[in-house]
Amino acid sequence: MASKGVFSFGTDLWDPSHRFETSWLLPPWILFACRALISLYIFVTLFFIIGYTCANPDLGACESVRRSFSFFTVITFWGLGFYFLVASVHTCSYAVRGRPLLDSFPRPLQALHSLFYTTIVTLPFLVTIVYWGVLYESPWFELEFDAWHNVSQHGLNSAFALFELVFARADPPPWIHLLWLIVILLGYLAVAFITLATQGWYTYSFLDHDRVGGRGYVAAYVVGIAVGIVVIFLVVYGLIWLRRWITEVKLGMEGKFAKQPARTDVEMNTIGNKVGT
Repeated sequence: MASKGVFSFGTDLWDPSHRFETSWLLPPWILFACRALISLYIFVTLFFIIGYTCANPDLGACESVRRSFSFFTVITFWGLGFYFLVASVHTCSYAVRGRPLLDSFPRPLQALHSLFYTTIVTLPFLVTIVYWGVLYESPWFELEFDAWHNVSQHGLNSAFALFELVFARADPPPWIHLLWLIVILLGYLAVAFITLATQGWYTYSFLDHDRVGGRGYVAAYVVGIAVGIVVIFLVVYGLIWLRRWITEVKLGMEGKFAKQPARTDVEMNTIGNKVGT
């Protein structure tokens, strides 16, 4: 029964009030523009980093770029870019026709979109905390390029996640998503050690038992990160619940909806025209 719940995509009505495509404050077109601009910034940043690094041997050239795809930071930043791209498409389709493209997707893809949302409002905070709390060593970066791309990937990433937390209308994530977040982190741990086995280098210094003082310390770091994602999930869950309670229950701001086209209801023989607040 437990395993059935883990792999279940749900049987209830999918997002009837379009929470993934709407905001309690921003009209659909403004929300679309914000999401599209964030996606554009992320992809411009990523491709500029690739081009600039490849063109500069002092930065490791294209070999450094190839290695970068083994870093959790880079993987999650790509994930952020694709989330905001996909979310902007769904928001745009909702703004245009009153029904998001996501509504026509098979239920497994809808469930995966929900999990996608959960990852981008939790994992960026983990990246930021681990980088600035564990990995970063002063002094500040000598090159402006290094400062910019590190702030983008280890600072703005959390700002983008916070935008979704604050302005989107998504419900608190299902508890089962916490299990999948841990599975994702375990999957990355496997990638890190595959990288070590095939290329001979550690993606992060705390995975190198010689540098941290033994395998026990590596295990402690891994367990600490697992505990960290649990705490972050609980905080995010609480913040989303609080945002929904304040905006919808206390302030009555249930959402900015798209005007839907008039249609004939064959059964009721009425004309429906739903206008959002």
